[in-house]
Amino acid sequence: MVSGGDRNDDIDNESQTDLAVKTRRKSNKPSLYKVLLLNDDYTPMEFVIRVLEIYFNKGHEDATRIMLQVHQRGVGICGIYTYEVAETKVTQVIDFSRQHGHPLQCTMEKE
Repeated sequence: MVSGGDRNDDIDNESQTDLAVKTRRKSNKPSLYKVLLLNDDYTPMEFVIRVLEIYFNKGHEDATRIMLQVHQRGVGICGIYTYEVAETKVTQVIDFSRQHGHPLQCTMEKE
């Protein structure tokens, strides 16, 4: 009986030509955090606008809009950042506010 080849030889040849596929792990995007300003009854509106312009690079119009949200709703979102950047901005705002005698509160929360 004439055979077209041993079936095991075909299987061995196939496994030798298979490409090794390396699976790549997807890198996770870093978590993002919202930086928030909280309303108080003592910090002047102009000071809040100044903070938004200096530390969050907001134009005067955007800074005014966010300040009004803080004033009317009790909280306003200044920006969304990675953890380290958000933490730094919170610290900077609180330090700046205290240096100028204001109790302005700034915090962050996971988006």
